[in-house]
Amino acid sequence: MSDTHSDVRVRAADGGYDVVVVGGGAAGLSAALVLARACRRVAVIDAGQPRNAPAAHLRGFLTRDGMPPGELLAAGRAELRGYGVDLLDGRVDRIVPVPGAGAPAFDVHPADGPALRARRVVVATGLRDGLPELPGLAARWGRDVLHCPYCHGYEVRDRPLGVLGTDPASVGQALLLRQWSADVVLLAHTLELSADDRARLAARDVRVVEGEAVRVAVVDDRLHGVELADGAVVPREALFLVPRLEARDAPLFGLDCDRDAQGWIATDRTGRTSVPGVWAVGNLTDPRAQVITAAGAGSAAAVALNHDLVDEDTERALAAVTTPFATAVPAVPAAAPAR
Repeated sequence: MSDTHSDVRVRAADGGYDVVVVGGGAAGLSAALVLARACRRVAVIDAGQPRNAPAAHLRGFLTRDGMPPGELLAAGRAELRGYGVDLLDGRVDRIVPVPGAGAPAFDVHPADGPALRARRVVVATGLRDGLPELPGLAARWGRDVLHCPYCHGYEVRDRPLGVLGTDPASVGQALLLRQWSADVVLLAHTLELSADDRARLAARDVRVVEGEAVRVAVVDDRLHGVELADGAVVPREALFLVPRLEARDAPLFGLDCDRDAQGWIATDRTGRTSVPGVWAVGNLTDPRAQVITAAGAGSAAAVALNHDLVDEDTERALAAVTTPFATAVPAVPAAAPAR
């Protein structure tokens, strides 16, 4: 359950938050935890749409291997409440710099409710997986239609596995999956394979099946195989594919953050963006990050961000002590009353 907006208005009117975290997955909650333990005033706004929601279990997270993803997030939120972090349910539409603040400051605007004033912002909104429009496929996503061998390969080891050729990276995915099964088939589908691709697949004993896939065949709520345009069904017990990765970066549109050559938000190793006061972490900037990786990135960002705030606090205090009759570094203005 989230804190009420009236609670947030009181805190915002009293000078705002040190940090607002946008996104309540592993990266965002981890950042909020470290910042709360640094005695910072923190709020988390989360839309409740984690990327791994379709999966029954998360994997590869030391001491949490096999835990349902929702339980990890619930435990994290409970820990944050114990530190006085304000937790809000909602989607953030935009983040707007506060003019004339004299230091980084932002108004974070949820789609429903008053804006929150923050000295710093961490954006951890993740990404969504775009899937091919193949009948029956979306309903199996996260169950026996999968994307990451490191997340799901062990659970389907030694079974007949398929890779749907939707992307040039599908070849590498098929080669990788031979680590988990001796029976791997690459369904060419819409993928054009080069002679070098075919040679590498053959060397790894990955069979190539030509023909476009038309639907995923399911029997008794289990993947049975993939049906091709000629009516043939290729029996498979699990199907892997490379999804189309779509960053959930809408809250950052108005901030004009630098992007890399692939269009993803560019950051330094701590998650700091090109916009002073704004950090971005997790799958939003690293599509390959697993849950444990994202959590670590959130922690690292929080440490760097807190040092940034300490530097600002120190400069403000120094100006007040050494030049008492001069204009000190202005404090971040309090949020305007909610309308």
